[in-house]
Amino acid sequence: MTEKYDAIIIGSGFGGSMTAYKLVNAGKKVLMLERGDWVKRGPENWEASQTLELTPQYDKNSPLRVDSGGNKPFMGQYSCVGGPSVYYGGVSFRFREKDFDPPADIIGNSGAEWPISYNDLEVYYDEAEKLLNISGESGVDPTEPHRNSEFPQKKGELAAVSKKVKASAEKLGLKPFHLPLAINYHDSSRSVCQECTTCDTFACAVHAKNDLATLIIPDLISKGMELRPNTIVVELLHSNNRITSIKCFDKEKEESCEFTADKIILSAGAIGSPSLLLANNLDKINSGGQVIGRHLMRHLNAIIFGIYPGKADKEQRFHKQVAILDYYFGHPTLKTGLSKIGSLQQIPTPNPAIVENEVPGVFGKILGKAVTLLTGLLAIAEDQPQFENRIELDRNVLDKFGLPQPVINHQYSPRDLEALKVLIKPAKKIIAGTGAITHYVHHIRTFSHAVGTVRMGIDPSQSALDRDCKFRGIENLWVIDGSFMPTSSAVNPSLTIAANALRVGEIISK
Repeated sequence: MTEKYDAIIIGSGFGGSMTAYKLVNAGKKVLMLERGDWVKRGPENWEASQTLELTPQYDKNSPLRVDSGGNKPFMGQYSCVGGPSVYYGGVSFRFREKDFDPPADIIGNSGAEWPISYNDLEVYYDEAEKLLNISGESGVDPTEPHRNSEFPQKKGELAAVSKKVKASAEKLGLKPFHLPLAINYHDSSRSVCQECTTCDTFACAVHAKNDLATLIIPDLISKGMELRPNTIVVELLHSNNRITSIKCFDKEKEESCEFTADKIILSAGAIGSPSLLLANNLDKINSGGQVIGRHLMRHLNAIIFGIYPGKADKEQRFHKQVAILDYYFGHPTLKTGLSKIGSLQQIPTPNPAIVENEVPGVFGKILGKAVTLLTGLLAIAEDQPQFENRIELDRNVLDKFGLPQPVINHQYSPRDLEALKVLIKPAKKIIAGTGAITHYVHHIRTFSHAVGTVRMGIDPSQSALDRDCKFRGIENLWVIDGSFMPTSSAVNPSLTIAANALRVGEIISK
């Protein structure tokens, strides 16, 4: 006999963990299934070899085939307890109010529409920031949405190189401010940030990053949630418009297992969730099944690196600290017909191991040593939801667990490319004002901000989820991760995924 739960959550990232927070605290019996393992923490996390793509947590057991739009023909996926939060840089933005009512030049012919507004999420943004102990600065950002309360933690001290970026932006008449970060600076009851240079793409060696595996999941386990790491979901059995059971494979025991629950929450991410839905033919019983796997968005990102005559970061310390959103909705100094452009965020000096991994051989080692001359700004342009940008399955290629291979096709629209082009111009001016002798633009082609592949909406024929993320056609299935988003905004999606999960988790728990 299989043990039955009130709810099964597939995935332990922001969507899964925050939904679990509401269910567990409502007294529900919850099982969380995670395909990855716990990430060990200790001095070894400071080593260059511990950047994400060089670790076992960059899971290649079920490789993604990228036919167009990626940096490699095959890519792995995040796979660990806590999901991407363990390796992300901690940036935790709220969407702007207008992000929930995007203009026509963003929506195009996609039929995208938000059935919820900023007001529906505001209280949950407050809650998510408190749970993740976000540090930040209010009252400076010219696009800042309404807040009910201040950030729960004061901002950290700026590094010397960050002060240069801030001063340069201010000379141009801009309003730079501290990035909102999920990093512990002031709570002395646990380890505080040591300002190391191994943060973004690294697991925190001392648990000072406020990731889900540090702050949320252990507490849920202590309250009765059952977590099964190293568990691959292989089949969602369904009949009579219900998920009846979940078949899995236990990687540690190397055996099959099966679980049942009244409610199923799929939170495997904007690539994993549509892949699992398509593999189980659930698109065929959804009125909006045509959009499942479609409208893949992943921000059009580029790093504008300044090249300096000596070490850019002479202090050798964390400096992903400054944001500039003056250009988010356009700017008087920019002559463009675009309604939205994007954001600029400070990016730290790259770790040599990342460069050496991307450029193998002797040349990669030479470039790796040269990265100390670099630091810069990340330009994030909002990308359009396009039907042709998609995740499909190649059912002729099965992984070791019997799952068909996800295949990604993605191209940016002319509008996307124009927005990034416009955004890069002021970024170059800011970098020049910090003392850089020249610059280099590096285009990012990973899928780290992927959203939109199982979107919510009002029209049942144009959306796979209703306003509460319930899957159309299955009465006990919800999809709660980045895939729910109809549009991508131009800031990091993690806090909005978390806030929406708290909102929907509260509804499901009743």
